[in-house]
Amino acid sequence: MQTLTVDLGKRSYPIHIGPDLLAQPHLIAEHLPQPRVAVITNTTVAPLYLDGLVNGLAKVGVSALPVVLPDGEQYKNWETLNTLFDALLTHRCERKTTLIALGGGVIGDLTGFAAASYLRGVPFIQVPTTLLAQVDSSVGGKTGINHPLGKNMIGAFYQPQLVLADTSTLRTLPARELSAGLAEVIKYGLIYDAAFFSWLEANMDNLRALDETCIAHAIYRACEIKAEVVAQDERETGLRALLNLGHTFGHAIESGMGYGNWLHGEAVAAGTVLAADLSRRLGLLTASEVERIRTLYRWAGLPDTAPDLGAESYKRYMGLDKKVEGGRIRFVLMRGIGSALLGSDVLDTDLNATLEHYVHAI
Repeated sequence: MQTLTVDLGKRSYPIHIGPDLLAQPHLIAEHLPQPRVAVITNTTVAPLYLDGLVNGLAKVGVSALPVVLPDGEQYKNWETLNTLFDALLTHRCERKTTLIALGGGVIGDLTGFAAASYLRGVPFIQVPTTLLAQVDSSVGGKTGINHPLGKNMIGAFYQPQLVLADTSTLRTLPARELSAGLAEVIKYGLIYDAAFFSWLEANMDNLRALDETCIAHAIYRACEIKAEVVAQDERETGLRALLNLGHTFGHAIESGMGYGNWLHGEAVAAGTVLAADLSRRLGLLTASEVERIRTLYRWAGLPDTAPDLGAESYKRYMGLDKKVEGGRIRFVLMRGIGSALLGSDVLDTDLNATLEHYVHAI
């Protein structure tokens, strides 16, 4: 097991990374203010890991209320959140009842937002079971739900007590979901670490084959970068916005296609290709660097072009992006591989040219 710390002073918390961590319930028990938890999961993850976690916690004296929600991005909404609140209230969960998110990014975001809201704040723990959640959404305290007009538009910054990333859970992950997680791993190399990007180029086949050493390194390095960024800018006033590379376009794709039709990582991959081309048009990235990025996404089993929503639809959805300031869209752009910046001085002609070049009927 490897451990990182997200350094937020008194609210700091560990990220444990390694195989078979769900079989070590003491790692969770030592972070509980009382020996009672609610385990929130979904209909896909529950048959795989719910009983094992609940029974393991029982062996260390912790009682668990299981709450099983429907699976899918389309259920990351008020209705599902209220279903969760109904369960917590019906079973009289208290302020010291810890909520445990057992699942991917949807479960983590929903559970975190519920924890921030229920009784005005209860503890929660992230137990991510997808690669995307292990390297990104479980770390940093972003929680929330979707709105029909925009993804993740309603939520709160609320940090967990612990992130427990059991790499063994990736063995049951469908290949498409694994690829979606690799999109976020690649992002960290693009914005922060050119050497890591090169390492990913050399090891992509091993990562897709779930080579234990390679997967552990990729998760550790991604979490290490995110923990460093979050420690410096918890509420995304500057530096942390760079972690949204590809997300301005990507969230527009998810909203425009209908939640759940494209996986988040797939939309981020396509969105990053658009951001790379836009960066090239602004003289920040070379054509050969854009092609390296596209090639790595293809190796990862991800799209390197975007769906045709129409230029005006893209702009409409992007106009609801959380980085919009003074009515202007701020794009995360690349200044070479391994460095990123926020830019708002993007001409419509450049944006239209990017959309025309890389958007296709898919």
